[in-house]
Amino acid sequence: MQTTPLVLVTEAEYRKGEECFRITADLDCRSVPSDEHELAAAVRNARARYVIVGGRQYTGPLYESLPAGGVIARFGVGHDGIDKRRATAARLMCTNTPGVLDRTVAEHAMLLIAAAAKRLPLAMTTLATGGWVMPAGQDLHGKTLAVIGCGGIGRSVARIAAIGYGMRIAGCTSPNASPPGHIEHFDSVTNDFAAAVRDADFVSLHMPSRPDTLRFINRERLSYLNGRAWLINTARGAIVDEGALFESLAAGRIAGAALDVFAHEPYVPDESSGDLRSLPNVILTPHIGSATVEANRRMAERALQNIRFAHAGEIERMDLLNRDV
Repeated sequence: MQTTPLVLVTEAEYRKGEECFRITADLDCRSVPSDEHELAAAVRNARARYVIVGGRQYTGPLYESLPAGGVIARFGVGHDGIDKRRATAARLMCTNTPGVLDRTVAEHAMLLIAAAAKRLPLAMTTLATGGWVMPAGQDLHGKTLAVIGCGGIGRSVARIAAIGYGMRIAGCTSPNASPPGHIEHFDSVTNDFAAAVRDADFVSLHMPSRPDTLRFINRERLSYLNGRAWLINTARGAIVDEGALFESLAAGRIAGAALDVFAHEPYVPDESSGDLRSLPNVILTPHIGSATVEANRRMAERALQNIRFAHAGEIERMDLLNRDV
């Protein structure tokens, strides 16, 4: 008879937090397939109540396999892959790991900004092919960074950019929200996207993926960026219209783009888009903004903490995403 609560962890997430999952004495953590049908079968076979999942889309069988009162714990912050409405209907609790990635993703955003400023891809490519090109980059000191989304990650980016590089920070909150009078490290904050990006040298996206932010960066909003601006996205690929972005980049209407997230992952060009990998003014990384040893450990620990709270009936202490449950 199972006495220690069983937690099924999708295989990719188990590998990321294996050290933490293996040494947990009060929970029995086991690796299972990430595919939804296989995951659902594993849940039914083990009669599990708790699962930890990654960023895949889970649309049906998982919610039918777990018993009421079970938990779907997201190993990470973004939770657009979990159908909260369906989970609530099945009386399942959904959690994520807010705050644990703020500094980590902010560091990656600044890495991409610095790489863009120093024209690092051109320098590396020419050197790798036997050339010796010394492209003139630009200092970050004194440049303007527009931070779109002023939550934890956006504020961490602003702090690093302002204190570490001496950049001017323009913040942009949700169009439907009244902007706060002041946020530390921001020179200005508005809910007007066009005003926030008008004079920006770099525009860094830190918005969640929701129905109202789907392809938020479209042709119209890209037209508000000036010709020297770089677009940086370490948030979610769904918030950018990749077809419109390709057109703007290929036409030279903006200086470049540095992307860590994509509409389809692994990256494949959108049906309406050219291949972003073919453009010289693009920097691409494979969704590694949160992929550090330290961040993986924090995500594993927070996901397990949510399950412990659920098992103990301390629901109010959970990072609950669907409070209607």
